[in-house]
Formats: sequence, C-alpha cells, structure tokens
Amino acid sequence: MGLKIKSVRWKELARLVRGLCGCACLMAGLAAGAAELTFDFESTDLGAVPAGFRSVLSGKGSPGNWSVIGTEVSPRLAPLTSKAQPVRRRVLAQLSEDITDERFPMLLYDDQEFGDFEFTTRFMNVRGAFEQMAGLVFRVLDENNYYYVRASSIGNTFRFFKVVNGLRSDAIGVDLEIPRGQWHEMSVRCHGNQIECFLNGKQVIPTITDNSFIAGRVGFWTKSDAVTYFTDAHLSFTPRETVGEVLIREALRQYPRTLEIRIYAARDRAAGVLKIIASSNPAVLNTEAGDVERKVIELGATFYGKSDGRGIVTVPLRDRNGEPIAAARFVIKSFRGQTEANAITRVVPIRQLMEDRLRSHHQLFE
Repeated sequence: MGLKIKSVRWKELARLVRGLCGCACLMAGLAAGAAELTFDFESTDLGAVPAGFRSVLSGKGSPGNWSVIGTEVSPRLAPLTSKAQPVRRRVLAQLSEDITDERFPMLLYDDQEFGDFEFTTRFMNVRGAFEQMAGLVFRVLDENNYYYVRASSIGNTFRFFKVVNGLRSDAIGVDLEIPRGQWHEMSVRCHGNQIECFLNGKQVIPTITDNSFIAGRVGFWTKSDAVTYFTDAHLSFTPRETVGEVLIREALRQYPRTLEIRIYAARDRAAGVLKIIASSNPAVLNTEAGDVERKVIELGATFYGKSDGRGIVTVPLRDRNGEPIAAARFVIKSFRGQTEANAITRVVPIRQLMEDRLRSHHQLFE
C-alpha cells in the first residue's frame, strides 16, 4: 500500500495499547485525538508511485517523474562504529530533469486533508544543473494555492513561500549550507495560523503567522531539473472533523431515534466516483455507492426501502442553489403501520437541518 497507519484516534490507540502488555510508551507524546501516518516506501514496487499519492505540476513545463527507487541510505542516527555502512532501501525520487524555470513538480497525498500537523521527511539533493532543491508542500488547495518550504544545495538557502492564485510571495528564510549528496531532515509544523519550519532538528526560520490556508493536502516538492530523493516521511496530525461529519453528529443529537446516517458524494464531480464521505458507522467510510444513491443525485428523487424491520430513506442533499450535490441515507426504526409516506415525513426535518448548514459541494469536504 505504501502507507502505514502508526497511530489512530486516541480511543482506538488506547484499546491497542491495553492489548499490548508493557507497551504503554506508545502513548507518549500523543495529544488527545492525535494520529500519525508513516509513508512506507519499502512496500511500494520499484518504479511505482506510492498508493494514495498523485503527481501535480505547479507552474510551467512537463509533469514530474515520481517513482520509488532503490539506493543507499545512511543511518538516521550516528553509527556506533566507524565500520557501519549505509543500507540499501527504497526511497521516493523525482527523476525528471526538465530545466524549465518556474516548474514545480509536486506529489500530493490525496486521501486526506490536514489542518494541524507536523510533517517530517529526510531528503537528499542528488543533482541538477540549474536547481538542486527538496521541499515539503502543505495546506494545498490546488496547484495554485498552497504553502511550501524548501532547501537548496546550490543557493545554500532554506526558504518558506506562499502561493496564492499562482502568485508566489516574497521568501522568508535563512542562508546556510545544505550539502548535495547528503541526507538531511526537514520538518514543518502547523497549528492554527502558526507555521514553524525545521532543518536537521532546528527551527531555523522564526515562527510565521499566516491566515491564507487553514487546511489542505500535504506532499513533496521539487523545482526545475532537481533530482531529489525522500525517505523516512511521517505525519503527526489532529484528525479533522469534516462538515459532513458535523452534519451527522448534529442530526443524531437532535433526532436520536435515527439509527444510522450516511452521506454519499463525489469529491471530483466530473469523475463521478460516489463514495460514503461521512457516516455514523466509520467502518463503511469510502465504500462506493450503489445504484440507489447515484439515482438519488441524478434524478433529485427520494427512495424508500426496508431491511430487517428497519426503514431506509435515501434523499438528495441540495446546495443553496437547489442542486443535488450528495445523497443522505437514513436508517430508522420501523413501527407497526409505518408506511413509505410517514417514513419519508420523519426524515424531512433531518434533511432540512443538514441543508440549512450546507452551502456548496466543496463545503462537504472542508
């Protein structure tokens, strides 16, 4: 898969720890609700792109050539003896050498957005006639709106930038030596509007305050003809509650007799891959929709059914313009004499509660 979930929501982590005798130290350093992802390139086939990632180009030129390769990687910690040798491992590499200026290949982790987090990776600037750079991109809305921090071995600079509507801000950073062909560590930490950037464990750029982007995707960044390697990448973060999850939580609080709620929507409406994006049953998240849910959105119609003595009502959720943008599936407890009409009537105020807070399709994923 290329991705390991090292830690999950606090309650799930606590259950895991209780089942591992003597492993309470797994909880150290994790705040309530914290989670951590490790991007495991060792499990990705050579020449492949890690699962969950997508290549994106910001600026001009050709797309990046991202793939997993094998190379020697020095130990993360100083070796105990002078005889210690680098170990051959699988790393992520950007291999394209297009010399176009203002060309920024990015590889984004596409499965989730992050607000508060710490993103760390080791990197090596391998070669490049015009640029030798490695970077982390974060709170990415799209290829024209994001933050990034990068390290240059030609300019010997460590810089933070903001890109808004394709326009890059002035640089914030320092000058310091970043030798090519050596492994270094880069980190970025975001909490609210506070951004901290680290190189080799030291915060070398003063804390930045910026309100442009509150959340988005994260990923890897390079520039122009820079050939760059990345390894030991991990992300500690506070799981975000999406608007869809908030809508379900509020609906269940006000209508506790509802047994289950699911919201189906497609992140990319043009591609039309309809999935469960929020549910009172987390086990079904990301499950693809069936014909009923698709027809609910396509036709703007309501469907009713029964299963195991329960009523199932699936209705369209509309944006402020009245356009169906999602399907909501409600499971309600049936009673003697219940008809399709009164089952749908029971769901009407719940749907109204949701639509009153739902302005647009994009909001479902915020």
